[in-house]
Amino acid sequence: MLIGETAAATGTTAKTLRFYQQAGVLPPAARTASGYRDYGPETRERVDFIHRGQAAGLTLAQIREILTIRNGGRPPCTHVCDLLTTQLAQIDEQINRLQNLKATVTTLRDNAARADPQTCHPDDICRYL
Repeated sequence: MLIGETAAATGTTAKTLRFYQQAGVLPPAARTASGYRDYGPETRERVDFIHRGQAAGLTLAQIREILTIRNGGRPPCTHVCDLLTTQLAQIDEQINRLQNLKATVTTLRDNAARADPQTCHPDDICRYL
């Protein structure tokens, strides 16, 4: 398949396919006699794998590591488990930060909701921030 057909079949763009190739997560495509990229059917599976990895929050570098392990003839299961464990810890950290932010914003909003504009000091921009 040519790059446009492959892009459509994988729900991505030609630019993204070229980027994936440059990033080392998609092997170089064969070339037609006229020099166009000619992707095989395995490309669709590879792009689907890349998209699943990205949906799990993995970077292209991490996805490339997984592919390198698999291409080396070894199952990447342990490495993937380690990556996902780290990802879960980062998500938990992010959730905690967001919960703290939510509590802060809620307090500020509640205080501002009870504001009496008549008591605002003219030199203050806003006492609730």
